[in-house]
Amino acid sequence: MYPLVTFVTLFGVAMTANAADRPELLEAVDPVATDMASAATELPADRREILDRAARYVAENLNAGEEVQLTFICTHNSRRSHLAQIWAQVAADYYGLDGVKTYSGGTEATACNPRTVRALRRAGIEVVRFSEGTNPKYLVQYAENRAPHTVFSKVYKESPNPQSDYAAMMCCSDVDERCPVVFGAEARIPLHYIDPKVADDSPDEAETYDERCRQIGTEMFYVMNKAAELTD
Repeated sequence: MYPLVTFVTLFGVAMTANAADRPELLEAVDPVATDMASAATELPADRREILDRAARYVAENLNAGEEVQLTFICTHNSRRSHLAQIWAQVAADYYGLDGVKTYSGGTEATACNPRTVRALRRAGIEVVRFSEGTNPKYLVQYAENRAPHTVFSKVYKESPNPQSDYAAMMCCSDVDERCPVVFGAEARIPLHYIDPKVADDSPDEAETYDERCRQIGTEMFYVMNKAAELTD
């Protein structure tokens, strides 16, 4: 595995795995991914209809030889959009969809919520904070042979997110309603997840975050599996 401390020390040095390699999922992540892939086959028809739009977008771009850029958007880029970004990348790698890149952002920047971090850790993903301040940056790693992702809160149209030729994956119904134009997006898909913050500081907090983490992950596995079936 790439030690996360090494990436902190060598931050700024590009390190990538062979694109042809399937991910060697971390030992704790592997059963979670397998469970999500299995659960994805049981999603209701109305939900699959929405997710199929995302799968077709991914497949059409890959079939055209284009890189796929997916930006997951919610208001604060603190919970749902981060969960979706990470699980979408895990699922794309799981199904061998080279060329899929995932991002996240909000209509305003706040911080990646610590509860989101804890939910990812409980799902087996390694998350290490490497900066301080009100909007710290985290390194997120899910596979032995993949470099970690840098995660922090940002406005959806700010670097390192793509500025054009991407799909806006709308994780929040509020932001979808209040944001009629997503600058630079060539597609827009309304995923709409209930915000787990409704359980913040309650006895159900961890369970609620874990449920949302699993729901989002399962749906991302459905999208990428379907895209793989549609890819030439």
